[in-house]
Amino acid sequence: MPERRVRFTIGEIELESVWNDSPTADALYRALPLEGEGSYWGQEIYFKTPVRVDEDPMAGDVVEPGTVAYWAPGSCLCIFWGPTPASRGGECRAASVVNVVGD
Repeated sequence: MPERRVRFTIGEIELESVWNDSPTADALYRALPLEGEGSYWGQEIYFKTPVRVDEDPMAGDVVEPGTVAYWAPGSCLCIFWGPTPASRGGECRAASVVNVVGD
């Protein structure tokens, strides 16, 4: 499968991410382009999507900085770059488990 790059525009900032070939990434990729009003939770930005995907069996709540993930309970796409209110130390910790879709 060819590499899938997805661009995010957040105000004046543009970020490019590379997405994996997971079922969650596939569902989100098919729904592009997506638009939403973002919210911050510590050093995470997230926005609601119309995409509904179940939690992946490999989902986890601690991710690396730069991770793009999907939070199934809220149908949200998330970008992590640092600690959140749930973090312990300097880790990136989601509110609950997330499906990683890229970085």
